[in-house]
Amino acid sequence: MIVESSQPRVFNWSNEAECKAFAERLTGSNALRNALIELHGDLGAGKTTFVRHLLRALGVEGRIKSPSYAVVEPYSVVLSDASDLSIWHFDLYRFANPREFEEAGFRDLLASPGLKLVEWPEKAQGALPAPDVALHIVANGDDSRRVKAIAHTPRGQELLA
Repeated sequence: MIVESSQPRVFNWSNEAECKAFAERLTGSNALRNALIELHGDLGAGKTTFVRHLLRALGVEGRIKSPSYAVVEPYSVVLSDASDLSIWHFDLYRFANPREFEEAGFRDLLASPGLKLVEWPEKAQGALPAPDVALHIVANGDDSRRVKAIAHTPRGQELLA
């Protein structure tokens, strides 16, 4: 069920530790298990850094790389309740138009159970379902970030509560 977008919540991460803390807080919600989170922001805004912190907090071990060239990186973790969680990290930066998303066959991945994290979702505009949460990350002149978080579904509202 899609709800009218809630009032944006604005966060100010003064440093990377605050980004990490935000990611860790999200992992405390069961709503994260099947969430679709869009990550908006310019190059260097911190989208992939946020994803790395989130994946580490979920228990992903080993190298976590940006899927810029592969377009999607899959992960799987066993959560504290012994359930499996599939995670798909998409980076659509190299897409020239939304048709490429369809042609890549990603619709099936988005329909499968698990967490989906999508960087550069505007490159597949119209081909993606409504996100549960959209994070708009803006790098300030220092190491800080301004983050506008918008919930688009009840699941997204639960994640940002």
